[in-house]
Formats: sequence, C-alpha cells, structure tokens
Amino acid sequence: MAAKDDLGRAGEQQAADYLTKRGYRIVDRNWRCPQGELDIVAVVGRHLSVVEVKTRRSASFGHPFDAIDDRKRRRLWQLAYAWRAAHPDLARGRVLRLEAVGIVGAVPETASIEHLEDIA
Repeated sequence: MAAKDDLGRAGEQQAADYLTKRGYRIVDRNWRCPQGELDIVAVVGRHLSVVEVKTRRSASFGHPFDAIDDRKRRRLWQLAYAWRAAHPDLARGRVLRLEAVGIVGAVPETASIEHLEDIA
C-alpha cells in the first residue's frame, strides 16, 4: 500500500471525526458506483451533505481545495444524485449539499483542517 493511500485514509478518518464532533451523522463512507466514489455522505440538519476530503502533507504544491475544480464539482453532483437515488429513504426530504474538508499536514493529529460547507 502506498504512503499516499495511507495518508488519504488517515485524512478521511480525521475528517469523519471532525464532522461527527460538529453534529454530522455519517451515513456512508467510500461509496462507489460506476461513475466514481464519494468520500463521506452525512446528514446534518435538513441537509444531505456529500463531503469531498482532500489531504496533503504540505501546501507546497497548492492548497487541497485547489484540486476541486469545476469538473470535479460536476462529477460530485452526479455522484450525489446517484447516491440519493440508491438510498431514497435516507435522502427523502433532505437538501443535497456539496462540502469539502481540506487537511494539511504529514501527521494527522497535528494537521490543520479547513471545512467548506457549500462548494456548489
């Protein structure tokens, strides 16, 4: 397993812990379909939040959010709609929202976390 994959998994766990502490209920992680994968799907208030997690060892090559361009957002929307169609009971009555968590740091316990609640 590549160190990059380990860092990504650690970042996703850190993001899930961060969101849970802020009242989010994680309902799915690493959900896959033919079009791709969603990192985290969570419920908070009236929202069904699809959360993209980007983890970097440093910001030397740009901020993690720089990787979420228009093409990536379009794909996340497609995946969000596919997830909603596959889970109608969990999605019913909730407003879809795209979010992002950016983590910068080689050590998860001391890494900085930024959270954008709406990246539409």
